[in-house]
Amino acid sequence: MKRAAILALGTALGLMPFTYAAAADAPAAKAGKTAPYKAPRNAFGQPDLSGYWSNATLTPMARRAEHRDRLVLTEDEVKKMEANAEREVEEGNEPTDPDAPAEHRATPTVVRPEFAAAGGDVGGYNRGWLDPGNHVMRVNGEPRSSLLTTPNGLPPPRKAGAPAPPRFGGGMGAFDSYETRSLGERCILSFGRNSGPPMFPNGFYNNNYQVLQTADTVVIQVEMIHDTRVVRLNAQHRTDGVRPYMGDSIGRWEGDTLVVETVNIPQAQQFMGAWKDLKVTERFTRVGKHRLHYAFQVEDPTVWDKPWGGEYEFSPLEGMIYEYACHEGNYALPGILAGARVEEAEKAAAASAAKPPAGASAP
Repeated sequence: MKRAAILALGTALGLMPFTYAAAADAPAAKAGKTAPYKAPRNAFGQPDLSGYWSNATLTPMARRAEHRDRLVLTEDEVKKMEANAEREVEEGNEPTDPDAPAEHRATPTVVRPEFAAAGGDVGGYNRGWLDPGNHVMRVNGEPRSSLLTTPNGLPPPRKAGAPAPPRFGGGMGAFDSYETRSLGERCILSFGRNSGPPMFPNGFYNNNYQVLQTADTVVIQVEMIHDTRVVRLNAQHRTDGVRPYMGDSIGRWEGDTLVVETVNIPQAQQFMGAWKDLKVTERFTRVGKHRLHYAFQVEDPTVWDKPWGGEYEFSPLEGMIYEYACHEGNYALPGILAGARVEEAEKAAAASAAKPPAGASAP
């Protein structure tokens, strides 16, 4: 059975489900007098953010048209979305006829927009290979229509005269070299900005993280594609001009909130066209036993008129993160480039055959 693949290379050696406990852990939206949550302290006296977390969710980064200018969904809308997700899993895991032709494609009754954009029939052999999240994201108990908190849930307009988004780093049709393929396809960083900053769920699988803390460092391990982001506490940004993957992150504690400021983001990791002057500020706050609040703000005065951002809450992951065995040079990448060379040779041969012989007059 022919299926569309999200990544042609890499094999996830573990797809751990996550526990969506945020809704149960969150206070009622208008619960009245509720004592504010006090995060436990670790051995260094810091608020304890450590552990295994997931940001998998049904809620998209940008708001869908049907929700217009509403950040908060109704409970009826939540029930419908989550019921559709459950039906999507059931249909996606139905047995496949072993005698079906190679071009056979399933015809599910429910397909979420991200899957439709990726070709519709996503997930390898069946839906069991995916773990995109089956619950609507809640922040302080409110079901959200988007992770972005701009008025319309969309990125703001770009400034007039803002530099065009760079074409560096791949995209469909960029087959000249491995260097023109995307960072995700090359197994350098996750597709979908899992690694960040800012960090977003990718909508498909492996939206899992581990947070580790020391006296002077916070480390965020990203399962997809085994990236490790190091946040230096009470430090200064580097001034040597080097732009490491995931940027140059420094952090500080403001009460119970870890504030992380990242600059020096490389061009290959541009965010909506911004990179050279991009600054991302993230805030991590433990707001419940099962809730880690995450807020981000992006700013680039050459691209947008003012800063903007969004928020969501991580939920605890059952178990631990396993190795994501993905490496540049996997079989798929040479195959992709070799296929492009064959296609080029065929086109050149066809053009040569159609060209009139030397000295012959054109008809």
